Amino acid sequence: MIPFDVIVIGGGQSGLAMGYYLRRSGLSYIILDNQKEPGGAWLHTWKSLRLFSPAQWSSLPGMIMTGGSDYYPTRDVTIEYLKFYEEKYKLSVKRPVEVRNVQRRDDIFMLETSEGDYHSKAVVSTTGSFDNPYTPKFEGVELFKGQVVHSSKYQTPEEFADKRVAIVGEGNSGAQILAEVSKITGTIWITQKEPRFLPDHIDGRYLFDAATQMYEAQQMGKQYKPPSLGDIVMVDSVKEARSRKVLKSLRPFERFTEDSLVWADGHEEKIDVVIFCTGFKSALQHLKPLQVINSEGRVDTDGTRAKDVEGLWLVGYGNWTGFASATLIGVGRSAKQTVEQIIDFLAKKKEPAI
Repeated sequence: MIPFDVIVIGGGQSGLAMGYYLRRSGLSYIILDNQKEPGGAWLHTWKSLRLFSPAQWSSLPGMIMTGGSDYYPTRDVTIEYLKFYEEKYKLSVKRPVEVRNVQRRDDIFMLETSEGDYHSKAVVSTTGSFDNPYTPKFEGVELFKGQVVHSSKYQTPEEFADKRVAIVGEGNSGAQILAEVSKITGTIWITQKEPRFLPDHIDGRYLFDAATQMYEAQQMGKQYKPPSLGDIVMVDSVKEARSRKVLKSLRPFERFTEDSLVWADGHEEKIDVVIFCTGFKSALQHLKPLQVINSEGRVDTDGTRAKDVEGLWLVGYGNWTGFASATLIGVGRSAKQTVEQIIDFLAKKKEPAI
């Protein structure tokens, strides 16, 4: 089998950004995606989710999301945007294909997948983190007769009607899920530390601009410390929850019982459901045969290029693979630089030995 020049693993926003630049490169490529339809992780987020940034600041390279500077896109609008983006640029995506493992022999990568084996000269992993949710361990959880859910499985608040729900996590997902679940049933909010709320007028635009200033300062070797404003964006649903005075939190509990959460001081709360909004870790299981995953569950990289395996890049996993690369607006920069590096890498491979 003649290998592709490049195989991209993952067809979400990062994979599509890679496809945008690869399609103009002259390289043969294919994007393998494990979803049944376009949309990536957005297909599995909760129904009411809205972006923190207006449409104009939530776009992939080459195509501005419609809605302008004051419209905050919904989950469904974002999925439709990604679908149209893929169709507009006629990106070479094959789905559903699950990449089970990646190996490298004699300068060629071999990908074992649910649709047979694929081969390539370079691989770009863009699988993000949604497939690897993190739930902390607690004593007694095996005794608990209620329901334990990670936010990755949360869809609507109605499924928890008439149940007492604990939401764990002080980030944006925790605040937003608390806001809507608390409208239909009793809730408590459990956070590691006291939640910090951004001023009402601050959204993703400001956060991206502040992060850009820090990035540019670092590139010039200067120190830049952005102002400390808070962690939680005050989207409309969280503002509404504030008006109902539900944005109050308890510090972490210590253990589960059959029907309760218990704190170190003996305080106990009867609970039917615990929703863990405790984040994700990079979904890199397919790279285990390459022995590149470090103790933090990441791959050591120089920008997006893997340090220990020639021909491997990682895009869209957060700042460790490029500034703001886990965002719609930020991943384009990482994708562009990565394709430039791949072109250079493959060109050098063709050069005759002297």
